[in-house]
Amino acid sequence: MIKLVGLKNCDTCRKAKKWLENEGISFQFHDVRQDGLDQDDVTAWAAQLGWEVLLNKRGTTWRNLPEDQKKDVDEIKAIALILENPALMKRPIFVCENEILLGFKQEQINELQKYK
Repeated sequence: MIKLVGLKNCDTCRKAKKWLENEGISFQFHDVRQDGLDQDDVTAWAAQLGWEVLLNKRGTTWRNLPEDQKKDVDEIKAIALILENPALMKRPIFVCENEILLGFKQEQINELQKYK
């Protein structure tokens, strides 16, 4: 089963949920605000995807951070920021068997097709 990690109010996460439902692919939705994040999971995602890819610097959560928190970000600081502010994580994340997918574009859709 696929674990879909995201925010319930995120448009892309809602599209991903609807697509999975329409395709008949079973999944479990994990809302990072409501259900929280596990440090081991975030660390593993950062290692596999790259912390620079995982950290969303384009959203309002990032823009609203104090300047000192945005300075000198490295992997350890990025993971801590994401754990403290789950909306800083790019989404959705699909945890599929031994594969982690980030985003919901055609590339990820093609990969998700194999889980039908």
